[in-house]
Amino acid sequence: MTNTLGQAHPATVLLGAQAAQQSIPVCDHYSGVEARMRKSLQLQQEMRAEFGHCVFDVTLDCEDGAPVGLEREHAVLVAQLAREAAPGARVAARVHTVDHPAFANDIATIAGEAWDRLCHIMIPKVESVEDVELAVRALDAAGARDLPLHALIESPAAVHRAFDIAAHPRIQSLSFGLMDFVSAHGGAIPASGMTSVGQFEHPLVVRAKLEISSACHAHGKVPSHCVVTEFSNTDAMQAAARKANREFGYTRMWSIHPAQIRPILAALAPDGAEIERAARIISDAVKAEWAPISEDGVLHDRASYRYFWQVLERAHQTGRVLPVQAQAWFISDGGNPVA
Repeated sequence: MTNTLGQAHPATVLLGAQAAQQSIPVCDHYSGVEARMRKSLQLQQEMRAEFGHCVFDVTLDCEDGAPVGLEREHAVLVAQLAREAAPGARVAARVHTVDHPAFANDIATIAGEAWDRLCHIMIPKVESVEDVELAVRALDAAGARDLPLHALIESPAAVHRAFDIAAHPRIQSLSFGLMDFVSAHGGAIPASGMTSVGQFEHPLVVRAKLEISSACHAHGKVPSHCVVTEFSNTDAMQAAARKANREFGYTRMWSIHPAQIRPILAALAPDGAEIERAARIISDAVKAEWAPISEDGVLHDRASYRYFWQVLERAHQTGRVLPVQAQAWFISDGGNPVA
């Protein structure tokens, strides 16, 4: 990846192989009912036109969306919607668990028929690396050998194995399943542990969040934070998203209602002063050919360059307006930065 002057792109210089892995939208929007799935795909295109690139993924849901007894028909619908999505759309599918009778058909139908239109497959209730391997074999058999996997961590045992799961080369992101995690404790965690405030206070929930986030960062994967069920409370939504990002290290978050998408983008976005500073430092670093520089008496080198480049990436992903000197590094390519 190079820029118009033939120079290596900052993402390549600073992040290497992790650049593509980390450059996914900060919001993952879930819908499983046909009308809502279609509206979500339409909204994605409307906001893509507004921002110039996809600012959220649309994940079409089989696990919670398929009516009991109609799993096969729902998988056909999901594959159809993925194939019909507009060029450049980012469409994913959450299939059933690997031990569910519908799992094999989900993969064969959705990945087999629409693998080239999907950005990833989400596997719920992943308990071990063996579950990931089972999903990989199913995807490979369906002809989707390059399709990334996202895994949903929803139990104490899965949290215990989070580092091993995150290390798998096909895993792109781990998500935390709050409500199933709480219920897996047999009443030991109170219902308050599922609220927008309580989930950041109960020690067992806090520990799980940190383990998953740390596992992702250890292996260059993307930690995705759980839903906030109080979708009509914008203040609670934004506060939870901001806390998950700034105190727990989550760089992506689930949405379960269209009204949550913009608050998530706003909460995960850097502030304007930080964006300006990051653009200035990276611009000076490029001019110095990545040698150390001084900014107001403060030394910067590749370690801090990586941080400030990631600030610019997050600004781009959240639809913030970039300073002029940084805009050339971000040309729309499905939301990924290219030069």
